[in-house]
Amino acid sequence: MERRALLGLALVATAAASASPEPAAASSSKEGGGASAETYFRLPVVTASIAGLAGRRGVLSIETGLDVPDAALRLRAQQSTPRLRAAYNTAAQQFAAGLRPGAAPDIDRLAGALQAATNATLGRPGARLLLGTVMAI
Repeated sequence: MERRALLGLALVATAAASASPEPAAASSSKEGGGASAETYFRLPVVTASIAGLAGRRGVLSIETGLDVPDAALRLRAQQSTPRLRAAYNTAAQQFAAGLRPGAAPDIDRLAGALQAATNATLGRPGARLLLGTVMAI
């Protein structure tokens, strides 16, 4: 629930920043809440195939984003978006393969696997994975 609130807060901050233009001097001295909108970027939705009840197949859909305060690492993360997507798809498929049919996904375990994939892909920690909606259908 906390991840959804954080992602929602980042989206609201982005919308508020684009709706009200500020003078250049005020935006350069701004710290705290407004900085997260500058450090966050959204990634495409990750999907994985899961086993459903009665032998049916289902889909696990995961909305992801990254909060990267370090400018150099943020540039590297944005340039590595295709590699991040591939790593997330692999981690999601491995996670989905371990789900029991009809069971709810363990979001903390999924977040840990995706964060590990983020750190491995970027070569060092510093980028924080944010999860949006995780839906198993």
